[in-house]
Amino acid sequence: MAYDVIVIGGGLSGLTAASLLAKRQLKVAVVEKSYNPGGSCGVFKRGPVTFDNGAAMLYGFGPGGFNAHRFVFNCLEEPIDIIQHDILYTVIFEGRKIPFWLEIERFADELSEVFPNEAANIHRFYRDMSVLYQHVMVETPTYSTPDETEPIAGLKSLLKHPISYAKFLGYLNQSAKSLLKKYFSDPKIFNFFDKLTSTYCYATVEEAPAILAAVMFVDNHFGGSYYPAGSTIFLPGKLEKVIEENGGDMILGHEVTSILFENGKPCGVQLDDGSQLHASDLIYSGTVWNLYGKLIDQAYTTQKRRDWAKNMVPTYPSVVLYTVVDRDIIPEGTQSIEMLVGNPDQLDEREVTAYILSIDDRTLCGDDEHTVLAIGPTFENWQDADEGTYRQMKKNEQARLISVLEKRFPGFASSLRHAEVSTPRTIERYTMKNGGAVAGPKQMLGQHMFRRLHTRSEWDNLFCCGESTVMGTGTPTVTTSGLSAANAVLKKIGLEPFVYQKDMKNYVNLVEKPFTNDMLYASYPEDERRIMRLAKECRLCEHPACTGHKPTDIRGIMRRVTVGNFTGARKAWLKAPADLASLETFEQHCIRRAEEGQPVAIKEVIAYINGKQT
Repeated sequence: MAYDVIVIGGGLSGLTAASLLAKRQLKVAVVEKSYNPGGSCGVFKRGPVTFDNGAAMLYGFGPGGFNAHRFVFNCLEEPIDIIQHDILYTVIFEGRKIPFWLEIERFADELSEVFPNEAANIHRFYRDMSVLYQHVMVETPTYSTPDETEPIAGLKSLLKHPISYAKFLGYLNQSAKSLLKKYFSDPKIFNFFDKLTSTYCYATVEEAPAILAAVMFVDNHFGGSYYPAGSTIFLPGKLEKVIEENGGDMILGHEVTSILFENGKPCGVQLDDGSQLHASDLIYSGTVWNLYGKLIDQAYTTQKRRDWAKNMVPTYPSVVLYTVVDRDIIPEGTQSIEMLVGNPDQLDEREVTAYILSIDDRTLCGDDEHTVLAIGPTFENWQDADEGTYRQMKKNEQARLISVLEKRFPGFASSLRHAEVSTPRTIERYTMKNGGAVAGPKQMLGQHMFRRLHTRSEWDNLFCCGESTVMGTGTPTVTTSGLSAANAVLKKIGLEPFVYQKDMKNYVNLVEKPFTNDMLYASYPEDERRIMRLAKECRLCEHPACTGHKPTDIRGIMRRVTVGNFTGARKAWLKAPADLASLETFEQHCIRRAEEGQPVAIKEVIAYINGKQT
């Protein structure tokens, strides 16, 4: 099968690149190992409860700040409903709640109460960083990675604000700590900022480059914090919708085992079933270690390049706890995202970020429940543990994380209705993030910015995006990397790239909160709304009981219909259609029937998508 572009990996960066290229009418294929697109950004279900996989602290959807997500959805002309949180998040530091207000002066006031002897310096720091951010990042938006920024765009910024631009570039090879030392002297405030850099970019202030710190300390205050209404299934789901509506193919549940070469250049990919796909251009959306350690034959690379990739230092492995608790155990006034600082003096396993997204989105669970997801570092040796040891380690880790949450929410343990843990091995199995390092290579001095993978590789038809590239970790940054990869392909073949246009039509719709089930799909026609609600009842089972070993992808069809992707659902159905008797059998075996006595309305949904296309 021949394509214009093959995208290796269906995380946010790969889906962004593929959707933009499909929008330009290129023939695109996305190959993704998982049966669900999105990588770390997506969902799974336990009964009727929806859990986010992991990436749920989302920025870049607002009218201000570095709003890469908003720009992409406006380019795609694809509507999406988004919830804005009242504040960015809350940090619990040495027993004190520090709310991160959107208004940066208000936040500076709040922080000044915690560090009164640094009050004047705090205001000066945030004012200076705000001016720098406004001049360099906001006034001349490019939505491009630094390695792909057009010289004329950089020149415009330089000429408009030469002092700010020169200062910003001067931070390129300084540490965040060296920047902070220009403003602060209290050791405790350095510890505080250390926690922020550890959360933002998985590096300490001594490791993180000042150029990143200058942006990340203020960016979210300009842009705000968001969550897709109805869960993160909608973010990758909407990108997949654009791909399939524009003739692209989603090849899910298959892993690329090698990149094929012809005459010394990449020409396609080989899949785990032995099949091959060919394309003029390839985009790789994965880790630097898998690219040079697995996919590219050593005959086509140098030992120096392979060693460089191998020696990239990863971020620490992560562990994730997924729970459902009684609703009343979470006090009124609790914010959706809380960073719980364990040891203020150093990073340890008590450093946990808790996501209680059901506070703002009531579609995730029952009326009397909350979902609580907790993510933190783990320093155990998960990779070498045998099966028995591994299972015990999981139990220990679950108990440890619950105890951390118990300290924040007394009675948490006794209110549990469900709990399970995702380990670094789990994370690697589902997302191919080596060793469970969720943020790829650490964004630290020596392997930051231009010392990471570039958008353009050694070959003029292999492009890269994702966390291993120049932009590093975070949903707006990997989205930007995908946008840059798409634009690099478009420029190469002489098509118009996606660039900022003043007064672009906005497709990001901010909705009221708490967002409820009756608000879901409010903008859709009644018949579509009814079918989407029926499809949303699907449990998205990893091992679907409904179809067993039959090839009909009921799970994939229901997932697509849930986000309004009727074209993709119909395409998935036509790959392996089933007769009426089989559909009735599927309903009989549906896990929801066993759980609630009523199966997912598979026959009705299938009849609708077939009728919609006639």
